[in-house]
Amino acid sequence: MPTTVLAAGDHFVLPRLLEQELRSAAPGVDVRQLQLPWPHTPFGKVAEVDEASGTEEQLIEALRGARICVTQMAPLTERVLAACPDLELFCVSRGGPVNANLEAATRHGVAVCYAPGRNAVATAEHTLALILAAARGIGDVHTDLKHGTWRGDYYDYTRCGVEIDGSVVGLVGFGAIGSRVARVLAAMGATVLVHDPYVRPEAVEGVAELVGLDELLSRSRIVSLHARVTEETRGMIGREQIAAMPRGSVLVNCARGALVDYDAVCDALDTGRLAGAGFDVFPVEPVPAGARLLSTPGVVLTPHIAGASREVAEKAARIVAGEVGRFLRGEPLAHCANPEVLTSGA
Repeated sequence: MPTTVLAAGDHFVLPRLLEQELRSAAPGVDVRQLQLPWPHTPFGKVAEVDEASGTEEQLIEALRGARICVTQMAPLTERVLAACPDLELFCVSRGGPVNANLEAATRHGVAVCYAPGRNAVATAEHTLALILAAARGIGDVHTDLKHGTWRGDYYDYTRCGVEIDGSVVGLVGFGAIGSRVARVLAAMGATVLVHDPYVRPEAVEGVAELVGLDELLSRSRIVSLHARVTEETRGMIGREQIAAMPRGSVLVNCARGALVDYDAVCDALDTGRLAGAGFDVFPVEPVPAGARLLSTPGVVLTPHIAGASREVAEKAARIVAGEVGRFLRGEPLAHCANPEVLTSGA
């Protein structure tokens, strides 16, 4: 009897993309589709898990008799796990399984997988777009031109932006995204500095120079953040750090909103300490209507879409389908968040 797999897709990682990759990676499986409403309906908290789409009732019904679920946003909660005893594998096509109750899954003997690196290329490219836009003031002049104002005054020397070629660019973080950004910037003629306490000097050799955060801030005309949020990195760029940057610098963040004090950024833009900024992530999402960032000149904003490309959706589906194939063949899983389930026979 073929294994039943639920492909719980949404309007980004489509159910049909999940099914297509499943049939390639695990021939013979019985695929059942479920359509979740994200992003047409924002994700949110479902019971005890975050950033989920759909309801527990919806998932429980769709999972009846299924051994495996592949999804991006479906909520794996204690209630879902208790109601679905046949479930053995839950694959989340995201960088982390935030919509899965990992502790409960482990207790119920359900392995949880995820898809690290799925959006590294897309986010790196979006970061470069924001760097270029913020460095040249593209956000403001675009808005003005759309409203009928031709900003020829941007040829004024004091208003002109800066080129990447010849600039010093500092990257905080040198993982899958930061390393890609570094290579492109170096190819464009920038001097690239990197701060990452988990990276050895030889890892950046030929591309960048590994330095401390204080040195990076003091030398860099452009700073881009690529760090995870930890106790050490939360709020790591505040008033003191911005004050340490050369006057007229540019700050870009496509990582996590919690890394930055955005009030300090707005103050720095108002005083000219910063010449520009580009943000794809924010402390509260969606950004509240009255937020200062929305009215402060010099900021280029995008609504957390750095990882939104068709290739990301296709890659995400391919990664989780690959895990299904390995699971059914009895092979080690590549990205399992609770591998003890597989070794304990829970």
